[in-house]
Amino acid sequence: MFRYTRATAVREGVVWCVALLTLLPFYFLVATALKPDDELLSTSTSAPPSHPTLSNFTEVLTAGGDNNILLALLNSVIITVGSIAGLVAFGSLAAYVLARTTARWGTITFYLFLIAILLPTQLGLVPLYIGARQVGLVGSLGGMIVLYVGSLMPLAVFLYAGFFRGLPRDYEEAAALDGASPGRVFVQVVLPLMAPATGTVAILTGLIVWNDFFSALIFLGGSDNQTLPVSMYYYVGSLVSAWNKVFAIVIISMVPILAFYLFAQKKFIQGFAGGIK
Repeated sequence: MFRYTRATAVREGVVWCVALLTLLPFYFLVATALKPDDELLSTSTSAPPSHPTLSNFTEVLTAGGDNNILLALLNSVIITVGSIAGLVAFGSLAAYVLARTTARWGTITFYLFLIAILLPTQLGLVPLYIGARQVGLVGSLGGMIVLYVGSLMPLAVFLYAGFFRGLPRDYEEAAALDGASPGRVFVQVVLPLMAPATGTVAILTGLIVWNDFFSALIFLGGSDNQTLPVSMYYYVGSLVSAWNKVFAIVIISMVPILAFYLFAQKKFIQGFAGGIK
């Protein structure tokens, strides 16, 4: 029978202190973003806003030109969603084949994917840029999706392959005995069982794509398809010390990815726990 002891109270107090310390930066972020310009310099950083305002968010969202945050947000959403969809579709198929094949080439190919994880993408940036420019993918959202799918495919295959190797073949054999084709077995039996792995792949790769600055700056530079990190860079450079507006941009950039994480966190935790439902 559980008893609430003094040691339990001490542990709970420590957990609450750690939680408050973790949330402290978010408090400074939100408090500064809600302060008007005249209050920003007249009050301390830790002081809450006496007259909270959403004008900073309105000004940021209505800016145009290189500072068009709404357009950049839309571009980032399209690139991130497209990249995740491509990685889930092609990564799961490739990992399933590599995990189920008994041929030697499957093991060799899997190790090549592992080597690709260790190699930084920046090493091949110049030939990637030249190739993308020759086929007309530079400056386009589709080109960025192709780039991210190719560069993050080794990570997706690695994550999926570990789950597929832990999945018993009994499910697939039972579906095959019922007359299901290999494609139908994969789509209707295997892939739903891999929902935790899909959540893990989606969140990890989505965070990488959403926060990527360098590749977007190189491949989308000079175009109208800037992503949110690049537009934030231009906007912050023009604002200098207007920290209330800078923090408003940061909050805007955090909201979509936090919402996605809250939506997929159950599968994400199941993925790390290695559970198959």
